[in-house]
Amino acid sequence: MVDALTLAAFIPAALALNLTPGADMMFCLGQGLRAGPRAAVAASAGISAGAIVHVTLAGLGLGAAVAALPWLFDVIRWLGVGYLLWLAWGAVRGAGAPPKPAGLRATRAFRTGLLVNLANPKVILFVLAFVPQFVNPAAGSVLGQFLVFGAVLALGGFVVNALVGLFAGRASRRLSGSPGMARALGYVSGAIFTALALRLAVLQRS
Repeated sequence: MVDALTLAAFIPAALALNLTPGADMMFCLGQGLRAGPRAAVAASAGISAGAIVHVTLAGLGLGAAVAALPWLFDVIRWLGVGYLLWLAWGAVRGAGAPPKPAGLRATRAFRTGLLVNLANPKVILFVLAFVPQFVNPAAGSVLGQFLVFGAVLALGGFVVNALVGLFAGRASRRLSGSPGMARALGYVSGAIFTALALRLAVLQRS
């Protein structure tokens, strides 16, 4: 469905986007500081899963509804703001608390990454603006092409965000031996989530 030349042009463009610091990268950084490297990798996987959902919706044409209906954009946006602020409060409240079991933490981190990504309507608007430049309706299924390009974006994003989260998680492990430092890491994570909420709150549809 996607010819080799088009895919060869898409991959470096997608990688450049993955390497650009953004909300997903900062979220994985915050997760790594808050809960460690395993949770950061799980959060990155959740974000990539959310990206696949957005690409699927865009390929089906449902993303146009978000672009065309201002109230729907705002409802999703404010749900995302509220969720990020709830995460910030949880990070601050749990600062310095004993770590939870790794399996539970990773599962929760994946779910959190997925929900944060799905609650950001700017992602689907970005997909609608970027991916169609590489889609050729004459080459076959439009949805299939969206899924191929989405998989490239999601895979690259997973690797980049997971590496950032792993770095933050390892740094967190080294610093969390001190109760005071553990509390500080909780406050830093809360500040990151709050900043992401504010960024989403001032997001413009344009």
